[in-house]
Amino acid sequence: MRIPPAIRLGLLLALLAQSAVAQVRSVEVRTPRPFGYFLGDLVRAQVDIVVEPGFTLQPASLPQPGALAYWLDLRDLGVSQTRAGDAQRVRLSLTYQSFYAALDARALEIPGFTVTFVSESDHGATTAKAEVPAWSFNVSPLREIQPPARDDPRDYMRPDGQVGPGDPRPLLMGAAGSAALALLAFAGLARDRTWWPFRTRRGRPFGVAARRIQGLARRSSPEAGDREANYRDALLALHLALDAGAGRRLLADDLGDFIEAHPAYRADRPGLARFYEASRRTFFGPGPEAGRGVLPLQDLADLARRLARAERAA
Repeated sequence: MRIPPAIRLGLLLALLAQSAVAQVRSVEVRTPRPFGYFLGDLVRAQVDIVVEPGFTLQPASLPQPGALAYWLDLRDLGVSQTRAGDAQRVRLSLTYQSFYAALDARALEIPGFTVTFVSESDHGATTAKAEVPAWSFNVSPLREIQPPARDDPRDYMRPDGQVGPGDPRPLLMGAAGSAALALLAFAGLARDRTWWPFRTRRGRPFGVAARRIQGLARRSSPEAGDREANYRDALLALHLALDAGAGRRLLADDLGDFIEAHPAYRADRPGLARFYEASRRTFFGPGPEAGRGVLPLQDLADLARRLARAERAA
């Protein structure tokens, strides 16, 4: 018996359709809840598509984030793939946002879409389409449609909340505590830097000498007698600081022992050697003019400042 061509074509199309259906095993849409949504809420859905192995998702067939209708936007779309037995599962995580200002409770429908899968082989490419059906959710109004009549239109508005007077005492106590801590920290800094009233405290002779010499350098007069007197006083101030630091009278020959006992001042040993040479020329030689030729007053002030800095660090 010969089969007519039209019947053969119909059977072929039926077989092809059955094959395409078999390639997409299932499509399932899940939502957290189908009701209880208001204006501006996010509506989430999860679509699970199970397809035959070897089929890959075509990203161009996915819905693109953006406006789908005047009241609906697709905000986000996530895609993940996992194994499901002898098949593979493609999961679409969709996030919509509804802008429908409902006046009463009603159902809204999110449109469906088609997702395309392709399987590549030596004989060509096979295409399968998964139809994601439309699904609905219920929205509710934010307010009643017609509230009870009021004589005064202001009665439709909620009254302002009553706010009691604030208690400033916790803020004042916190401010006082912060001020006390700041004053205590400043006192510690003043003691560390030997500022007033800690200028004469024990244990910081180089700090006292540095301020004394710096003051002499600022007050140095161009007159010869004042310059010589200021220079002698500056040398004596640093001599007193060295004697206090060593705990005895410190001479030039004792400088090596002093540096060994106080390694914090090792970097300034050349400057201290120049200081002793300038002192020798000033007090036991030609005079202050010869001493300034070895160590000028400003260099002496810089040496004292470096020694005071090393003293604080030690």
